[in-house]
Amino acid sequence: MIFPEAMGRQFADVPARHKELSVIASMDDDPARPNQRLLDLVVDVLTQTRKTALPIFEGRTSAEPRWFDTWPGEHYRLLAALVKTLHASTVIEIGTFTGMGTVSLLQGLRPDGRIITFDLVPWNSFEHTWLQEEDFAERRVSQVLADISAPGGIEPYRTLFEAADFIFIDGPKDGTTESKILDNLSTLTLRRDPVVFFDDIRVMNMVGIWRRVGRPKFDITSLGHWSGSGLIDWNGV
Repeated sequence: MIFPEAMGRQFADVPARHKELSVIASMDDDPARPNQRLLDLVVDVLTQTRKTALPIFEGRTSAEPRWFDTWPGEHYRLLAALVKTLHASTVIEIGTFTGMGTVSLLQGLRPDGRIITFDLVPWNSFEHTWLQEEDFAERRVSQVLADISAPGGIEPYRTLFEAADFIFIDGPKDGTTESKILDNLSTLTLRRDPVVFFDDIRVMNMVGIWRRVGRPKFDITSLGHWSGSGLIDWNGV
């Protein structure tokens, strides 16, 4: 057993820009495993990510660090590659924030596709946003202000979610919101067999939520975000 004092010393000795405590857990008793669809998808998307660039960020300015330049370690190239590999027509993002994820998704989107990004506040209220008015002009990107985690909060958007090919969930990691989003998604019939991407699954508040997911899932952290990246085949067996 590692006592708190020893753990604190070991934590302090890790030379990293950003570090957090997490949990490593056995896989044999996890309620779900990757299925063949996810295994095949990851093989394909790894090849796609290696050759994916993000020129869409050229000319955009923000005081936020350019995390999209880092891969592996950040998930932005991976997001673009996933959307492209899946030939996604309708992409839903939960958590717009500065829009770095939104713009990355737009890079991989097919010409006739659309992205709907949900948040509680308008995209242009974030000081360091990467989004531009032009992104919304052609209606390929739209934002909805709504709390998808609230009781009944997803119901007004049932038709939209049921048309989704890819859902990217990047919520606050507060220990409850993502769990409520999963519960609300479970009330829908997601007809297009979407792949759901969860960010930060190794952050302490997310470990238990990810662990309890009983659908086919795949922790692909080494290919994505250093704080955790996970894929769920929503209708898979």
